Amino acid sequence: MPIMAETHDQTALWARFMRVSQAVLAAVEADLKAAGLPPLAWYDALLELRRVAPEGLRQFELQAKMLLAQYNLSRLIDRLDHAGYVRRTPCPEDGRAQIIYLTEKGRALIDAMWPAYGSAIAAHFSDKLDDEEVQLLADLLEKLRPV
Repeated sequence: MPIMAETHDQTALWARFMRVSQAVLAAVEADLKAAGLPPLAWYDALLELRRVAPEGLRQFELQAKMLLAQYNLSRLIDRLDHAGYVRRTPCPEDGRAQIIYLTEKGRALIDAMWPAYGSAIAAHFSDKLDDEEVQLLADLLEKLRPV
C-alpha cells in the first residue's frame, strides 16, 4: 500500500515532535548532571510525593502521576530510600504494598535541584518561545491530551 503524502507529512511531524522532545529532555538532564545533581526522574518522583504530602503514595500511584516514563520505578524508589529522600511503610489496606513518603532530606533535594532545573527549562524550552507561541503550543498540546 503506497504511503499518501498527507500520511507521510503526519509521520514526519510525529517523528520530529518525538526527536525534539527527546533532545530537550536530554539537554535538561545534561544540565542537571553538569550541576552535580541527580537525574530528572528523581526530581519527578520527589515532586509528586511532595504534592500529596503527608499522605504518601503507593508505587503504582506514583508511577501514574510521574511526568517521565519510569520503567524501573522499583529501583528508583530503592535508590531514593537508600539515600534517605523517601521512606516506605507497609500499606494498612494491602499487606503486599508499601506507602512511599517524602522525607525532609527529599524536600531539601527538590529545593536544591529546582534552580538548575528551572534554568534548564528556560534555556532549552521557554526562552525560545514568545508569549503568543507559548499560548499556541499550550492550545495544541491541550488538543492532544488524552481524556
